[in-house]
Amino acid sequence: MQRSSADAAPARAETAPVAKTETAIGPDSLQRLAQDQFLAQGKTLSQEEQAKRDRHGLDLWEQVIAHARDRRFPKGTDVFLFKFQGLFYVAPAQNSFMCRLRFPAGIISSNQMLGLADLTETLAGGNADVTTRSNLQIREISAGNTADLIMGLCDLGIINRGAGADNVRNITASPTAGVDPHELIDTRPLARQMHHHILNHRELYGLPRKFNIAFDGGGTVATLEDTNDIGFVAVRVTSKTAGVEPGVYFRMQLGGITGHKDFARDCGVLLRPDECVAVAHAVLRVFIEHGDRTDRRKARLKYLLDAWGLEKYLTETQKYLPAPLRKVALDHCERRPDTIDRLAHIGFHPQRQPGQVYAGIVLPVGRITAAQMRALASIAQQYGSGELRLTVWQNILIPDLREQDIEKVRLEIEKCGLSTSASNIRAGLVACTGNAGCKYAAANTKAHALQIASRLDGRVAIDQPVNIHLTGCHHSCAQHYIGDIGMLATKVGEEGVEGYHLYLGGGYGQYQEIAREVYREVPAEQAPMLVERMMRAYLDRRQSAAETFQQFVKRHSTEALKEMFEQTTVDV
Repeated sequence: MQRSSADAAPARAETAPVAKTETAIGPDSLQRLAQDQFLAQGKTLSQEEQAKRDRHGLDLWEQVIAHARDRRFPKGTDVFLFKFQGLFYVAPAQNSFMCRLRFPAGIISSNQMLGLADLTETLAGGNADVTTRSNLQIREISAGNTADLIMGLCDLGIINRGAGADNVRNITASPTAGVDPHELIDTRPLARQMHHHILNHRELYGLPRKFNIAFDGGGTVATLEDTNDIGFVAVRVTSKTAGVEPGVYFRMQLGGITGHKDFARDCGVLLRPDECVAVAHAVLRVFIEHGDRTDRRKARLKYLLDAWGLEKYLTETQKYLPAPLRKVALDHCERRPDTIDRLAHIGFHPQRQPGQVYAGIVLPVGRITAAQMRALASIAQQYGSGELRLTVWQNILIPDLREQDIEKVRLEIEKCGLSTSASNIRAGLVACTGNAGCKYAAANTKAHALQIASRLDGRVAIDQPVNIHLTGCHHSCAQHYIGDIGMLATKVGEEGVEGYHLYLGGGYGQYQEIAREVYREVPAEQAPMLVERMMRAYLDRRQSAAETFQQFVKRHSTEALKEMFEQTTVDV
């Protein structure tokens, strides 16, 4: 594939002016009627809502072609509307596009990975980032290459419609689904069904804001379903109770958005696997009709739940379902035992299939080069089933390897500059794009994350997993509030140097906790030394070797923690 040029540009075609539709029909009418409710109250739509009212973001293909032909970037609200095509114009961070993809359950074939490697080299910057939604982002795409990139993605079977803007984002699921010895249910079919349901229901592209859905099957690698707008959590009912037959079901949680300090709330609803997609659609219908269209800060599902309460929301949801929602108390359900392994996404681990293992590969802060993409795809083809899995921990798994090939696979992975092992710091290091590629970010999060890891490796022997999450802005793409150490970028002092507010004690799943602020405006250059003092104080003063950093933080006041950290000396 060749980089777009004047000679290779699409044939010139005049783009007809887009008329404003006064009365929408079909699935688009849901969004318009929802907007009309606010206008009837004398309220003003947000800028983004007015842009969507004037022109649907899915209907921009001729405009994408014209922009690529003329090598120009969008302006004004078109920057927002282009996100419906998965295209993010990220100026001033970079004068280029980022393209966000879709891989339900994070599953990508080796052939797709090989094709993506070619696309990133010829049409983009030569690498990709694994995101916290088990997804990939391609960066440094010039204005002339967007149409060729989207067509190339479609040729690979990667349909990324609605990958940005006010849409349902990539569907996440257990990354070890189908191979995990501990899982209650394989979530891959549900993620796939939900993915295609979204792609084929245009009304689901008229949301007030973005929306996240996750399926957790009860395996060893956390899916972070409790941070999603809808989280489906596998449980087992062992005896007939409340009219429910024994078996594996899903409990539905609603309203997770940890950047706004909220986990998803259990609704008391128990669903058969075959009911989940229809119920998710009903939940989305209610959100479309009643979510805020005037204030973007209050347009997420959480705020409608706060205003209404769960019961009213479920009552409205019921109107779009053919049968009553099944309400069962949580104590009648068995969730998985404490099988989450915070290191199960790194290294070689046995599968449920005898004689087979999967390999968890470390990607430094989630970044992978085109050459490494080809190498991992080749390994998956030669030694596995030709499949790779992306995880919410910003790394890649290769499943279905034979036990006797472990050393061969390890050597092949190391040959391309990657590894299957990491320190307890690097294994839990999560960083968003940062200001190297995002206009909202206040700091270079990926670079600073690596500086922290480099400072600690070889200096502090940390024998417990410690998650450090660095996020560049209030959008919290790296979910700083659920890290053992969460870092939110900010500008420090009159000179506005890069720095962070630090939050400690976050957790997820059964250790669910919103981290609390301990430090404000720490210059980025001081952060590695401060984190080292934290780790040394923790190791010196914990009650036992089994005490986690989160437990250590919880039993001390903020003032006591700061005093301990400041009393701990480290080499400059």
